[in-house]
Amino acid sequence: MPMDDVVRQQILDAIPSLRAFAISLCGNVDRADDLVQETMVRAIANIDSFQPGTNMPAWLFTILRNHFRSEYRKRRREVEDADGHYADTLKSQPEQQGHIEFGEFREALSQLPTDQREALILVGASGFSYEEAAQICGCAIGTIKSRVNRARNRLAELLHVRDSDDFGPDEQTRAVLASGE
Repeated sequence: MPMDDVVRQQILDAIPSLRAFAISLCGNVDRADDLVQETMVRAIANIDSFQPGTNMPAWLFTILRNHFRSEYRKRRREVEDADGHYADTLKSQPEQQGHIEFGEFREALSQLPTDQREALILVGASGFSYEEAAQICGCAIGTIKSRVNRARNRLAELLHVRDSDDFGPDEQTRAVLASGE
């Protein structure tokens, strides 16, 4: 149905009320103007679905409200990240290198003396404190600290790691070598 002058005037008359409604929804004048503009675009594009003789403002308010809700749901799933910092945390490294490094790490770990390997796994990988690891192993806290330190140094030597940045992209694996106390 082509838009006649009566329908056009009904749409134009509704704009101030739509704008006030949009401002009340989003609390931002610029965003409200965008909502009203998008409502107008959608209304004109879908004018054939409007039933003549029904309530034009109600139809327009429904379009505006539905668009606002859709945008709100979409924005809730999005994260503002102007500087790219959040996106950097989401990068995933190629898995092939990780598999190779993990295999090398397991091989190096198996070469450690049992007491050092046990202490390192308890403290570095399982997250136990030195005190808890000492209780589990039945030895002094200083002994656990010494075993963990020797294990880390030996692993670094076996893996040719000078510092934690050399070990690779896997933060959990780096934590075993560099974390701690």
